[in-house]
Amino acid sequence: MKVRIWLALIAVYIVWGSTYLAIRFAVTTIPPFLMAGMRFLIPGAILYAWRRLAGDAAPTRIQWRSAAIIGFFLLLGGNGGVTWAEQRVASSITALIVGSAPVWMVLIDALRRGGQRPTWLVTTGVLIGLLGIVLLVGPSEWGGGQLQMDTPGVAVLLLAALFWAIGSLYGRTAQLPDSPLMGTGMEMLAGSAGLFLAGTLTGEWRQLNLNAVAPSSLWGLAYLVVFGSLVGFVCYTWLLRVAPTPLVATYAYVNPLIAIIMGNLLAKEAITPLLLIAALVIVGAVVLINTGRAKVAEPASQMVVAPAPGED
Repeated sequence: MKVRIWLALIAVYIVWGSTYLAIRFAVTTIPPFLMAGMRFLIPGAILYAWRRLAGDAAPTRIQWRSAAIIGFFLLLGGNGGVTWAEQRVASSITALIVGSAPVWMVLIDALRRGGQRPTWLVTTGVLIGLLGIVLLVGPSEWGGGQLQMDTPGVAVLLLAALFWAIGSLYGRTAQLPDSPLMGTGMEMLAGSAGLFLAGTLTGEWRQLNLNAVAPSSLWGLAYLVVFGSLVGFVCYTWLLRVAPTPLVATYAYVNPLIAIIMGNLLAKEAITPLLLIAALVIVGAVVLINTGRAKVAEPASQMVVAPAPGED
């Protein structure tokens, strides 16, 4: 069992850490919202059909409503924003910015009615996380001009992390099926509908030229469907049932580092001293936040750490 747990955990590390680069390749010749919609439509239909054939009850109207709300925030707002932004921002930088989603979750949870007030450890993590974001996206002079930051792209990424935080908090108490895979399939189907609608409203169907789609984009999309959405999530949900949640949560610390390494090796994305410092600061902040929340919130066996946008 220990061997299988570690194999599944390593799969989540590598698969979800590499999805950012796969997105970058996919959107080079496929419009972003349509690409993301297809990415979630196929695995969503597979997961939903699988669980229904396995005997899961048909979802209720309220469960579909919850899935639609989560799909809007997580997949349309979160992943859709990431996919659009990766046309303009390097995958390594994208992974770090959206990896700061726990910072926004803490802030929103503290401000909302009935929310949880952060402890000193969590507050320290939030402040450090904000510092890491400022280091990463601050004035270009800080990095000697080596990190090319696109202002609209960075703004959309920050908004995507915010949407992801809202959807994750809502999902904690939303009425969903008992089967995590059934709920995930429903969210993917609802999110894909929103992504296709966004693609339609932004005129992406007119931009789509099937003859001009590069093989690298097709391979990127296929990787996202098979590994990013199916293999990654099956491993993740299995780990939540059989492994200690703090161990499963370590993917949030490893994935940005995997994204940086793969972006450099396969896409020649620059690794600068500033990028490495920001990575260590942001990852360290997430470690503090998760540690602080684990101590005062629910028992570790009940904690669920939602994947960041781009990883699911």
